[in-house]
Amino acid sequence: MSSSDVDPNLPLLDEPAGGVPEVISTPKALADAVAALEAGTGPVAVDAERASGIRYGSRAFLIQLKRAGTGILLLDPEAFDSLEPVGRAMQDAEWILHASSQDLPCLAEAGMVPTRVFDTEIAARLLNEPKFGLASLIGAHLGVRLAKEHSYVDWSQRPLPHDWLAYAALDVELLIELRDILEQKLREADKWEIAQQEFAHAALFTPKVYPEPWRRVHGLGAIKNRRGLGRVRAMWAVRDDIAEERDVAPGRIIADRAMVQAAGTQLRSSKELLRLPGRGRPTPADARELFSAVQACNRLPEDMMPTVRDPQKSTPRLTRQQRDAAKDILTHMKSAVNARAEELDVPHDLLITPALVRELASRAALGGDHPADVDAVEDFLRERGAREWQIAEAAPLLCRVIDQHRGVRA
Repeated sequence: MSSSDVDPNLPLLDEPAGGVPEVISTPKALADAVAALEAGTGPVAVDAERASGIRYGSRAFLIQLKRAGTGILLLDPEAFDSLEPVGRAMQDAEWILHASSQDLPCLAEAGMVPTRVFDTEIAARLLNEPKFGLASLIGAHLGVRLAKEHSYVDWSQRPLPHDWLAYAALDVELLIELRDILEQKLREADKWEIAQQEFAHAALFTPKVYPEPWRRVHGLGAIKNRRGLGRVRAMWAVRDDIAEERDVAPGRIIADRAMVQAAGTQLRSSKELLRLPGRGRPTPADARELFSAVQACNRLPEDMMPTVRDPQKSTPRLTRQQRDAAKDILTHMKSAVNARAEELDVPHDLLITPALVRELASRAALGGDHPADVDAVEDFLRERGAREWQIAEAAPLLCRVIDQHRGVRA
């Protein structure tokens, strides 16, 4: 996490007060860590380091914990089949994380799943803090500056250097103190109840599963025909298999941009993949596999190609007139949401997720002159994960916008 926004005059904290502990990588050390956690009290500060963009997937390569009476623990998940015993030792405790959605999936993969969460980023955003990165919050509320030089290193490297471990340990060193300060501020701002709803929602977070993950390729919108999409799909599958086998990030086999560019041309040989402009070109051997996949795709009939429109998109198809109406409705919905968010002193995207507002505006544009159904709008928001406080605040004002568009009198 960047510390560029932190006052450089604050005192620098470059190691935890209790020093940097040894990394836990043996069964005996793990058993001792579990016992120490069970003997500790209060919430547990939790963080994890991944090797995103370097290794395949998003698994954790270091997990940091701190609890009163326990101290800091640094766990090497790669040394164990599972860290379920650690998860069980923490099961009844509140977990304190910053930006929990970033770490909960890799923690779950290691066998650690919380029952309660306090997310310091969510807390800071509910308080409308101008800067809500961890380093900024530590600086603003605890008056120290964290050493932050190793955000993008290869955490899969072994052994991990001492200064990297110090950096990682600092991420949990002051989380408990920060949590207590933020709770007090939330209570003073009369936002503790909605924070509880947000934390409960955060504890249940799981990454979205995409039925067609190849559609997540960056720049895919440049491909306007089914055949081109089929080529991307074919190359994506080969790339993913190679990346998983080698345990490297897929982009290190061939970059998204290179795949999209190749899919839009009539490749005559694998050598053309080696001459694509920019970075992220494949090796000659990988280029041959990718080219074979493209050739196989080209032999398939058109009706076996993917559709241009993503079938998973929930936004309905609209005519040009309906699109214009949806745009107008969305503009007024945004204004209403922004005004209410300002009154509540919360960011507008925490009051209601912008994607839900866009989808609702599109559905409202489909027609009809009847009043908006408040119950239906509430159900729409609830089914898509909106919290009860969000529904109570947003549903009435969104319905008013729909009624105004339809000319319905109050």
